[in-house]
Amino acid sequence: QVRLVESGGGLVQPGESLSLSCVVSGGAFSSYDMGWHRQVPGKQRVLVAGISSDGMTAYADSVKGRFTISRDNDERTLYLQMTNLELEDTAVYYCSLGTYADATYYANNGFWGKGTQVTVSS
Repeated sequence: QVRLVESGGGLVQPGESLSLSCVVSGGAFSSYDMGWHRQVPGKQRVLVAGISSDGMTAYADSVKGRFTISRDNDERTLYLQMTNLELEDTAVYYCSLGTYADATYYANNGFWGKGTQVTVSS
């Protein structure tokens, strides 16, 4: 059974950095396309970034140049390095398994972690 566990969230000030991790147990990690979404109360979950099994990446326009998605297949871990954080980045961040296609990522496999809270506040 595949399980995804996020960590690394916290409270930071605008302009600071934070790194999220998502450890995946079960399944063939290196074959997965994976991604990060985020959600604020009352709104839909939206794509932040995705990465294919062979390392191709896609980002939401709002985070391009500030966030970096990466993976370590040996550690079975997905990462999201977030820099120059803005108030609007405040959300619960979720990792998922999905499909990387057409230069974007679709969380269409139904596998999600429980999320980690990121709060950017001055």
